[in-house]
Amino acid sequence: MTPLFDRSRPPARIAVFRALQLGDLLCAVPALRALRLAFPRAHIALIGLAGASEFRNRFDAYVDELIEFPGAAGFPEQAARPQELPAFFRRMRLRRFDAALQMHGSGGLSNLLVEQLGARGWGGFVPNVGAEIPGLRLAWPESLPEPRRYLALLHHLGVKTGDDRLEFPCTQADRRDAERLLREHSLDPARLVLMHAGARLPSRRWPLERYAEVAHALSRQGWQVALTGTGVERSMTAELRRLSRLPLADLCGATTLGSLAALVRECRLLVCNDTGISHVAAAVGASSVVVACGSDAARWAPLDRRRHIVLAADAPCRPCAFETCPIGHPCALAVTVPQVLAQAQGQLGRAAP
Repeated sequence: MTPLFDRSRPPARIAVFRALQLGDLLCAVPALRALRLAFPRAHIALIGLAGASEFRNRFDAYVDELIEFPGAAGFPEQAARPQELPAFFRRMRLRRFDAALQMHGSGGLSNLLVEQLGARGWGGFVPNVGAEIPGLRLAWPESLPEPRRYLALLHHLGVKTGDDRLEFPCTQADRRDAERLLREHSLDPARLVLMHAGARLPSRRWPLERYAEVAHALSRQGWQVALTGTGVERSMTAELRRLSRLPLADLCGATTLGSLAALVRECRLLVCNDTGISHVAAAVGASSVVVACGSDAARWAPLDRRRHIVLAADAPCRPCAFETCPIGHPCALAVTVPQVLAQAQGQLGRAAP
């Protein structure tokens, strides 16, 4: 079969299907960067969630357009709108993409969608080696960390790949907003520990009372602990403050994505769950301690294991398929306060980055 990317006929229009959340998109940045370097004149469209608009704007060097995917059965990231799919596929076929990339999982469901985009050719992952096709389809690489999976796919498609570093560009406005928040809350970046206790799924959250114990201990040692989160997590940070018995600085809902990234870049340490902000920390070069509850830690952990310490208890049910754990959350409870505190103290004892 003809390879997806023919060097004698570089693609002018490329669609990338990845309808996932921020952390997932950040893990795909090395592949998007390599794709842009390989085809600098191509129009690259990301087919993703409506909430990816800021990602597209921030990474406009790699992505020219965001096309909103209406959702479908079997894709839990958003409510399915199957009545919109026929019109969506008609619009996509009219776009006449030269190539479509399936960068949304192993392909069990997503390949059926990508095939209907009507591109001249498509490449992506397939669930097993028997379905692999040189230059077009790559068997899902179970053992690779997330950023390296998509670089492996591009390499299979004949695209020269570069390094696997994440990135997150912060603007002057982002930095000014972060500096304002530091002043307003009298926070010193040299002593600042950011604590992000939220995660989209309850099954991915370490217990609040344990975060509170860590916050209390670090505060008594002279570190400034500030809480971050989205606006819908205000009740969570309020409860964390109550449990800690301290007037912790609460920045929940006060940051934009950009100013939050700028704060993470300036702080001494981030303590968080295995969620999008852990990838932001990896992208801006901050140090972190990540409690991985339910997730596939080998797949999602930041690649720099010295700068980013990931604590994940073994459990036969990992990765968790439930929004809320039905068996008492043993993977979360197995990670103790002394373990997190010891790793945090170790990170804080190192020289500031």
